[in-house]
Amino acid sequence: MPAIAHSLDDALAPITDGCVLAVPRESSGVAMAATRALIRRGIKRLTLIALPTSSLQADLMIGAGCVETLETSAVSLGEFGPAPRFTSAILAGTIRMKDATCPALHAAFQAAEKGVPFMPLRGLLGTDVLKHRPDWTVIDNPFGNDDPIVLLPAIKPDVALFHAPMADREGNIWIGRQRDLVTMAHAAAKTIVTVEKLHDGDLLSDPALAAGTLPGFYVESIAVVERGCWPLPLPEHYAWDAEHLKEYVKLAATEEGFAKYLDQHVHERRAA
Repeated sequence: MPAIAHSLDDALAPITDGCVLAVPRESSGVAMAATRALIRRGIKRLTLIALPTSSLQADLMIGAGCVETLETSAVSLGEFGPAPRFTSAILAGTIRMKDATCPALHAAFQAAEKGVPFMPLRGLLGTDVLKHRPDWTVIDNPFGNDDPIVLLPAIKPDVALFHAPMADREGNIWIGRQRDLVTMAHAAAKTIVTVEKLHDGDLLSDPALAAGTLPGFYVESIAVVERGCWPLPLPEHYAWDAEHLKEYVKLAATEEGFAKYLDQHVHERRAA
């Protein structure tokens, strides 16, 4: 049974320097309070894999010097503009970028989920992405004639980290319709989840909730953190904080402004 941690820092202990960390897109439940805690701890040399995109989370961790390698299909703040620290790092060459596509990332996670070493995918043929991914291999379909197919190695993260609406005291996590979180948890060696609240009762025994529940045997540790996605949204619970994200984009445009943002909103533990 997963541990319900006494503190957020206790729950995050399995995330160590140099580990491979998987995180979800912003609309699936990004553990932003946990991200700030990792930055305060001074985590370094992460291989960060965002399934399949990221926004503020990756930008913050890159700017704070936590990330050595990034694998994803996009980092953007959407309507608020480009991700400034990610853009700066790419231009300066200070992080290693493994460019991917959304289907490729999902397929590689599914390979790990199924316990197979690779997953075939056809849609990458003819794209420029293949030129930059020597770890992706094109072979002839052994069951066809003159039929090339791309093989993607399984992605097996050390830790998956996300935020969800609730958990029960047995460690089961209610994720609702965010099925990509199930894939992440199945693929990862360990899964850490922050939640808005603890549910009194067994989520898997409730007919209305069981189908949207990740069983606790996939989960390593849980921490209760209200508004743990802030300033990003938690689907069907709260929206993103548009004013805060506008402030971030303005400050993070420069190294000095980004340092000011960290002082005000990360190191001082400010939240919504």
